[in-house]
Amino acid sequence: MKPDDATRLSEPAPSDATAALAAPAPAAETSVPPPAAAAPAGGSRRKTALLGVAGAVLLAGLAYGAYWALVLNHFESTDNAYVQGNVVQLTPQVAGTVISIAADDTDFVKAGQTLVKLDPADARVALEQAEAQLAQAVRQSRTLFVNNGALRAQIAAREADLARAQSDVARAQEDVARRAPLVASGAVGKEEFNHVTSQLAVAKTALSAAESGAQAAREQLASNQSLTEGISVEEHPNVLQAAGKVREAHLALARAELLSPVDGYVARRSVQLGQRVQAGTPLLSVIALKDVWVDANFKEGQLRNLRIGQPVELVADVYGKKVEYHGTIEGLGAGTGAAFALLPAQNATGNWIKVVQRVPVRIALDPKEVAEHPLRIGLSMDARVDVSKTGGRMLAEASQNTSHAKSAAFDEGRAAADADVRRIIAANLGRPVGAAATARSAVPQTAVRADRPASLARAPSAAAAH
Repeated sequence: MKPDDATRLSEPAPSDATAALAAPAPAAETSVPPPAAAAPAGGSRRKTALLGVAGAVLLAGLAYGAYWALVLNHFESTDNAYVQGNVVQLTPQVAGTVISIAADDTDFVKAGQTLVKLDPADARVALEQAEAQLAQAVRQSRTLFVNNGALRAQIAAREADLARAQSDVARAQEDVARRAPLVASGAVGKEEFNHVTSQLAVAKTALSAAESGAQAAREQLASNQSLTEGISVEEHPNVLQAAGKVREAHLALARAELLSPVDGYVARRSVQLGQRVQAGTPLLSVIALKDVWVDANFKEGQLRNLRIGQPVELVADVYGKKVEYHGTIEGLGAGTGAAFALLPAQNATGNWIKVVQRVPVRIALDPKEVAEHPLRIGLSMDARVDVSKTGGRMLAEASQNTSHAKSAAFDEGRAAADADVRRIIAANLGRPVGAAATARSAVPQTAVRADRPASLARAPSAAAAH
């Protein structure tokens, strides 16, 4: 036996598992492809995916750019918009105590409807006093017109006395002239001549008195005619002054009832029953919800394309996007909101921070759409303005001549006051109002001056009818 065989026999035989692990794997079955061969396939797929994503982003950017250029570039929008309207305050024109309240918050009222009543006792007493003063003024003015005829008759009597005095003087002068030559011959005694001479002196004195009386009567007529010339009784200044007092008292009585100026809904009622209110005290408000508009506060950078008359689409938060309002720009504010604030910003201070300002833009709404879907003052709106057409004006060219708001609820009180004045004048005039003007046009009044002839002074007193 060889030494090598002995050595192999002395060593323990390995197990099958150990032999399998120890045995080298065949080269053909355990070969792995080289990494350089797998890399090109994975990189190609990644590159394709990146190119696809880049292309999609590019296409989306181009689509958005085209959409912005064709659509978004023609619109300016803001969500800083709110509904506005006229808040009409009901304030008394006279002081008084509240005795009745005919409306409460959320009630709908019509123009001319009585909302609050004040105690009318004081105003009624003042009206009665003014009516009595007007009646007295009418009767006193009638006396002035009637006195014209009486003064003309007095002038006629004074001129008759003057004519009689002149006749007496002429007769006395004839007696003196006839007896004077006979005194020397003794045919007429001296005592008789003295008696005739004294009669002449008395006649001359009576003539002077008659002339003075006639002159005084003429001056008195001229003075009285200066108060009545060219006017009728109802046009006399004293009557007009008293009539003004009646109108004032009548209006004060009518103003004891506070009427609604417009159609609308009552809000912010603060008046209470029995409250003593002064003139100008706010009692409640009436809001006309059919005449509302929108104030949209755009940033100053958005104003460059806004023009008056541009169409606007609006959405209210209260109804959502299902209800869309249409309107037009009615005007752009004359200043920013900060400029008209109660405490405006002091931009001259050291710690100044630039803040983007906003300008209110007034938008008029379609009345039909507002009637179908009512709005309330203060509601939020989203406004979107079509600025594709910029041919309009940024500021109004001229003010409108028509009034924006008008109420006829108070005209009835003035008409009633005028009717009351006419009634009082007619009752104290003794004839229908207006007849004086007819009589005055038929027989004109002319003042009698001191130097007028006596024949004109004795003209028929046609003005006595006044």
